[in-house]
Amino acid sequence: MRKEFVLSKQVLRSGTSIGANVNEALSAQSKRDFVHKLSISLKEARETSYWLNLLKDSEFITKNEFDKLIDRCNEIIKILSSIIITTKEKYLKTIK
Repeated sequence: MRKEFVLSKQVLRSGTSIGANVNEALSAQSKRDFVHKLSISLKEARETSYWLNLLKDSEFITKNEFDKLIDRCNEIIKILSSIIITTKEKYLKTIK
């Protein structure tokens, strides 16, 4: 099995998991559950960033391709982080 296929498969798995967990968060049973599910999405976004970096460092994707993808990934990380922080501050003051 080719190395780039293995890495690409990991990006696909973690990248699609982000949206699936956000979708689950929309049906959360509580604000805590919402934060929990978005936190899983955030972890998956960070994992996707890791795999993208490996693809770039292994030269399986170009710097230009990497730059476009990592910019989008970082934007998703920022959005999810902001939603989690805001939700915790507004509804869950006891969660750090």
